[in-house]
Amino acid sequence: MSRNLPDYSRDGAHYLAFLAELAQWPTWRESKFQVLQKKFLKADGRVMSKTEIFAALKNFSADLKFTSTQLTRLSQWLQMKPSRTISGVAPVTVLTKPFPCPGKCIFCPSDVRMPKSYLSNEPGAQRAEKNYFDPYLQTYSRLQAFKDMGHSTDKIELIILGGTWSFYPEAYQRWFIYECFRALNEFDISDNRVRRRQDYETILAKLKEKSFLALSDDPIQNAENFDSKKITAADISYNQIISELYVAPEKKLGLDVWQTASWDEIKLIQQKNELAKSRCVGLVIETRPDYISEAEVLKIRRLGGTKTQIGVQSLQDMVLEKNHRGHDVAATRRAFKLLRQAGFKIHAHWMPNLYGSSVTADIQDYQKLFADPDFKPDELKIYPCSLLESAELMQFYQAGLWRPYSEIELLEVLSECFKLTPPFCRLTRVIRDIPSPDIVAGNKKTNFRQIVQDQLTIDQFQVQDIRAREIRGAHYDSETVKLSVVTYDTSVSQEQFLQITALVTEAAVRGTKPLTKPTPPKLLAFLRLSLPKNPSFVPELADAAIIREIHVYGQVSPLGERTAWKAQHGGFGTQLIAEAKRRASEASFKKLAVISAVGTREYYRSRGFSDGELYQHLNLE
Repeated sequence: MSRNLPDYSRDGAHYLAFLAELAQWPTWRESKFQVLQKKFLKADGRVMSKTEIFAALKNFSADLKFTSTQLTRLSQWLQMKPSRTISGVAPVTVLTKPFPCPGKCIFCPSDVRMPKSYLSNEPGAQRAEKNYFDPYLQTYSRLQAFKDMGHSTDKIELIILGGTWSFYPEAYQRWFIYECFRALNEFDISDNRVRRRQDYETILAKLKEKSFLALSDDPIQNAENFDSKKITAADISYNQIISELYVAPEKKLGLDVWQTASWDEIKLIQQKNELAKSRCVGLVIETRPDYISEAEVLKIRRLGGTKTQIGVQSLQDMVLEKNHRGHDVAATRRAFKLLRQAGFKIHAHWMPNLYGSSVTADIQDYQKLFADPDFKPDELKIYPCSLLESAELMQFYQAGLWRPYSEIELLEVLSECFKLTPPFCRLTRVIRDIPSPDIVAGNKKTNFRQIVQDQLTIDQFQVQDIRAREIRGAHYDSETVKLSVVTYDTSVSQEQFLQITALVTEAAVRGTKPLTKPTPPKLLAFLRLSLPKNPSFVPELADAAIIREIHVYGQVSPLGERTAWKAQHGGFGTQLIAEAKRRASEASFKKLAVISAVGTREYYRSRGFSDGELYQHLNLE
């Protein structure tokens, strides 16, 4: 029996009594819930966890004959970490294995247990290590965690991070994607994790026989085994060590032959996902601007990609050069152009406080990010530079050539960034989730985003980025629903951000907490419509306007489930498509294309779109 599930045979009566009493509550109170937990202790004297209680709810709901209202309310109350899926999808982040990196960035850490730029103490990295960096194990385990916390796993945004994706062998890329989709398709149907782990135990045994170091699924043991291979700021031979520790041994064992999949296999596994219980509604790939080419864009699309995360870092050539970034601003311009022409969402990474920059230069740089038509990203991560022991930047710090911004300086930069972010862009993250002990110098406050927002509230400035306006878990007034458009030009297109907003009536995720004061309209859904100015390099997109994204916000709802006050499954997607169709037709385009994810193909088919090779299309003539 799983350690997360209740022992029904021993404590079943207690769970029944607990749930029966909880179901009578009109509203949620955390303190009252804790009292109830102590009232119904388990046979071993421990309190029932929310995970266990939620599992019991699913097991005993029929016996207790709860009404649908009671079931919905209890599910909301018992859900762990509701913010995880509050934006309408369940994000599943998986990391690729440690592998040589084409970059030599001086600010980038070098942890030999991780792909370049990641640290073994980061939460996502720890999950990857505990699963041997295996795509199947990582994906399945994350889905199971969501389920155990009471979240729906119907709509999955698959986010693939780690190193430079485009630098990994293509065979490995295909295998990685295939295994992620296999885990999605098998979730809650057939669990092959035990057999998968046995495969890795066999591999580890063979590596040890040949006296090779090998990463196990035990981070503590790995830390001890790999301590002698720790890289310092004076030793930047990350690629050499990674090749020695991983690449060469894997080839000797034939692991590179095992880690491969054909294009035909990927096509079949993705076709199965179109109707699977856990569908991939978005696939994100992380790479570098200088590795984006026409061929690379088409390959990522063929793999099922719909969004790319690319490290812009800076729009100053001098700063890029000083930080040994390995590419110039022209490469970033070209990457944005190609990705936008192919309909991709562009999720950029930008770093203030890099060596060679300044507070004033950073603010000007951020202004350029949205003023220059070559850029204007759809999403953004702002990662202020922090000093890490294994980064080459340590030498510059010790020589007095670089220093981290003070808290006041960082607040000034980030406050201006928030003010300059337009309503069509989402500030996905503002501070990177690096554990404080790993930071030698620089900001260690993980809540700095809130610090910025608090300051802007004092300044009476209303933040306009998407994340600040999401409906999240609030209730909305259906009488105030409104469709509007934000239009902006890029160097290759006119972009139309179609948005549906409404006033909020109740703010609480758990229960019904009335608002005490009016708030600005919240974002329920949006559609990104691209009207190209010139022919695309993708023949399939000739004469086509492109839907680059449709997103409906609010707590993720299972497929087909409709709740009156929730935005999901409320018809907003259909309304947005109709408006996009009208606007594309008025602009004289012959067809409307969509860069659909594998798990959304059926949705678009039901709305009149037909399958193309890489996109789906709707005739407008």
